Amino acid sequence: MGKRYGQICPVAGSLELVGERWTLLIVRDLLRGPARFQDLRTMLPGIPPKLLSERLKLMDQHGLVAREFYSEYPPRARYALTEKGRDLGLVVGALAEWGARHLHRRLAALHSACGHAVEVMPYCPHCKERVRPSAIQLPTAPPTESAPPRRRRREPTARRISSRGN
Repeated sequence: MGKRYGQICPVAGSLELVGERWTLLIVRDLLRGPARFQDLRTMLPGIPPKLLSERLKLMDQHGLVAREFYSEYPPRARYALTEKGRDLGLVVGALAEWGARHLHRRLAALHSACGHAVEVMPYCPHCKERVRPSAIQLPTAPPTESAPPRRRRREPTARRISSRGN
C-alpha cells in the first residue's frame, strides 16, 4: 500500500487501499468483466506495464481481484473482480456521476436498460429515505500511532520574598 493516513476512518482506510493512481480505473474496466493483462494495457493507455503489474498484485493481495492462470508457460493470467472488488462499482459510479455533473457534462453515466442518466444517492434502509451527503456522519477515531506526550507549560510560581535582615 502506498500512502498511510494514520487515521481510523472509513474514508482514509479506503483511500489507503484504492486511492493510488490507476487503481479505480482498473476497477472501472474490470467491472465490464474479466480481462487479461494485455487487455487492461489496451484499455488503460499510458499505464506503464510495471505499474499495472504492481497494482494488480496489490489488488490481488487485498482481495479486490482474483487472478486465474490460463497458460502455465509462459505464465498468463486473467483478472476478475472479487465480490469485494465489485462492491467498488458503487464508488466508480459515484465518481462517474460527479464527473458528469461537474467536469464532463456530455459524458453522463447512463442506465443501460433505459438510457437515462443515473444518480447515486445514499439511502437509509431504516428510515427508508434518501440521505443528503451533508447529513452523513462518518466515524473517526484518533490516530493509531500514539503521539509523543506534549510537554506541559510550567505554571509561574510566586517568588518568595526573603525576610533576611528585615
